[in-house]
Amino acid sequence: MSNETVIWKGTSSQVKNFWWFVACLLVVPIPWAIWYWLKTKSRVYTLTTERLLIEDGVFTKTQETLELYRVRDLQIIEPFWLRLFGLQNIHLLATDLTTENLLLEYIPSSLNLRDQFRQYVEECRRRKGVREVGVDFEPGVGGTNP
Repeated sequence: MSNETVIWKGTSSQVKNFWWFVACLLVVPIPWAIWYWLKTKSRVYTLTTERLLIEDGVFTKTQETLELYRVRDLQIIEPFWLRLFGLQNIHLLATDLTTENLLLEYIPSSLNLRDQFRQYVEECRRRKGVREVGVDFEPGVGGTNP
């Protein structure tokens, strides 16, 4: 039995919908802004010691699971606009077929999720005995091609 514990649970910041809220004041009807607020609020990320769970959907809920040992690379993207609000985007590259590229948008930088992801990915790989093997292939080098 695993000792899986929740490390972080949260949603994207509503800054994501800033322009929808502004447009709501000027042009767009208020229900549109409310709809985008609901969509953002209903996408919930849960990071545990073994996996990342993504629950999404306002009316129909879907849940995606990414096992942490499948994460190959992690990239933090902090555009100027997001840094003004203390936010960042976290881009995960994984070997999972359904979640090869995963973008966690508008996540607070103060949570220090980069280091937590790294720590738990390494621990999970060590526990499961997973090693990543990289193979570089250059056509015509070391092969039988003339």
